Amino acid sequence: MSKTSPTLGPIKVLYDLPQVTIRTRSVSEMDNNVYVITSKTTGSQVLIDAADDPDAIMELLESAADDTPCDLDLVSLITTHEHWDHIRALPEIVQRTQVPTSAGAPDAQAIESATGVAAKVHLRHGDKAQFPGIELDVIALRGHTPGSVALVYVPNGDEPTVIFSGDSLFPGGVGNTWNDAERFETLINDVADRVFAVYDDDTVVLPGHGGYTILGDERPHLDEWRQRGW
Repeated sequence: MSKTSPTLGPIKVLYDLPQVTIRTRSVSEMDNNVYVITSKTTGSQVLIDAADDPDAIMELLESAADDTPCDLDLVSLITTHEHWDHIRALPEIVQRTQVPTSAGAPDAQAIESATGVAAKVHLRHGDKAQFPGIELDVIALRGHTPGSVALVYVPNGDEPTVIFSGDSLFPGGVGNTWNDAERFETLINDVADRVFAVYDDDTVVLPGHGGYTILGDERPHLDEWRQRGW
């Protein structure tokens, strides 16, 4: 039986791009962002983080029927990392839709142990997740969890680059590493080398909780984050 999260946000169309739409909804008391990318030309959908409230997630998926003349087809559910608040609806969404799932390889066993859902695809840094009408690059951002991944929407033409950063990068800093200096060093280095050194300032960052940002707003603060240690 599905459970309704204590707090539930409205469905929002974040981007209506020539090739895809990106819709989101906040679920749970922790303001978890659930994202769905829908291809306008194929109807394929990729769901990112089945965090909580399966009914609300199904409504989010179905709302994209307005975005394409094609029949909707959920082709992948990608989990950004193993933490419980990002996987509570995973078993029921998989049961309802039979969608194949993916997760960062080092987190896959923990997700399976917690949910009973085995990831069909174990993602690694540099992988490309390719679906009809949607292509995502995989960035491993280690530190918040060993297998945390960010997903980068590969733009067409003048479309923006969009990074779904999970809990590894937020407005104002990197994800929580629980005062573990080694984990923080790993995460800040991955974020600096694999995100800021690669993507330009107008790249959009859509995190696992809360509001959004662009790299240009965060780039001047990288040294500050490193010095403060969180």
